[in-house]
Amino acid sequence: MARGLARDHDEKRAALRKGAADYFAQHGYDRASMTGAAKHCGVSKALIYHYYTSKEDLLFDILDDHLGALVDVVESASGEGLRGVIRAILSAYEDADAEHKLQLDALATLPPERQAPLIAAQRRLVTVMAEAVDAARPGLDADHLRALTMSVFGILNWFYMWHRPGKGLSRAAYADLAAEFVLGGLRAV
Repeated sequence: MARGLARDHDEKRAALRKGAADYFAQHGYDRASMTGAAKHCGVSKALIYHYYTSKEDLLFDILDDHLGALVDVVESASGEGLRGVIRAILSAYEDADAEHKLQLDALATLPPERQAPLIAAQRRLVTVMAEAVDAARPGLDADHLRALTMSVFGILNWFYMWHRPGKGLSRAAYADLAAEFVLGGLRAV
């Protein structure tokens, strides 16, 4: 008879995803190993292989969980307009720097069939943002809408790339600043 899942299966998997994402982001996915990930997570190599058959499976699960949660948060905020979507994204990015770095740096290392659902999630994020931009500034042609939508993501990524915790604006204050900046810019276009 097959053994059932442990009561804490999902929690252990989440902890492994978080720890491995941190390890992969610090060392570079291509140079990282499952042994190193297990050590970084404080578990045995056998335990990490109990949950994941390969480093690729672990990376996919990290990115799938991260992007899926981000899509859920952004879709929930879509009714709050552009300001709400901006706040939701910056809030969802909190404590997800490692996952965000892997999304940018390691997604392309996955085979095309594993990349496809992750890229679809990224496209969904872009679509929700484009809808919010279009609602804030109707009548833009497709080229301008895409350029402005991607520019908003660039503004939001500033916080991830250059902000240092404990210095300058808080995440919430930056979300408000970014929203005012974007909305003001859209009014001027």
